[in-house]
Amino acid sequence: MRYFLELRYNGGAYFGWQRQPAMPTVQQTLEQALATLLREPVEVTGAGRTDTGVNASYYVAHFDVSQPVAEPQQLLRKLNFMLPGDIAADSLTPVADGAHARFDAREREYRYFIEPHKNPFTRHLSWQYYVPLDVGRMNEAAAMLAEFDDFTSFAKLNSNNKTNRCRIMHAAWTVDDSGVLCFTIRADRFLRNMVRAIVGTLVDVGRGRYSPHGFRAIVESRDLSRSSAGAPAQGLFLSDVRYPPEVFSRVCAAKHPLR
Repeated sequence: MRYFLELRYNGGAYFGWQRQPAMPTVQQTLEQALATLLREPVEVTGAGRTDTGVNASYYVAHFDVSQPVAEPQQLLRKLNFMLPGDIAADSLTPVADGAHARFDAREREYRYFIEPHKNPFTRHLSWQYYVPLDVGRMNEAAAMLAEFDDFTSFAKLNSNNKTNRCRIMHAAWTVDDSGVLCFTIRADRFLRNMVRAIVGTLVDVGRGRYSPHGFRAIVESRDLSRSSAGAPAQGLFLSDVRYPPEVFSRVCAAKHPLR
């Protein structure tokens, strides 16, 4: 019997999602808790591999059990009791045996948060960046991303990618009433460190180091050395994973991680 699990986590204490020897990861933590509750070995497959320190305000994973879970809500309550405070399990849904949290995902969305002022309560959840930024120029540059499909300029070296091609459907900055900047980007897939490299380069557009035309030249160059340093991990959140409706429909509503 296969189940999809919707969850959220603060990645600050973990070396990413994927299981690693002698390192705490979200996958390993979930597998240990589920195995204890279900009294059998459990392998959890996630929708994607978030990097060290990266968060998820929405995440989907699947796992198989030998027998159907009799009371899913009770299992969720017990699971949340066992999990550390930085991981929350939100829903448990039975799905078809062939449904796959990673391979069936059609779109993934990330959000990156920048605060223009010091805030001691959110310093582990955003990039507190005090240099004034021209959001109009940043959006002009961000809109160009949808014109490209090769993002080698933002691909981390030695990542063993079969291809650096991605299809970006949306990329834009917004500013809320308190001045917090949010970059939302949605694509069919992402490369390792890609979003943080894009954000870092767009911030350099906003502070005047590059023009929007210069940003286009960086993307066209397919040269990682042309892009800026990646933005800090703590401001990045995986915020949505979308599936065909016949595979899975999101149960949990979106939550703003800074509120």
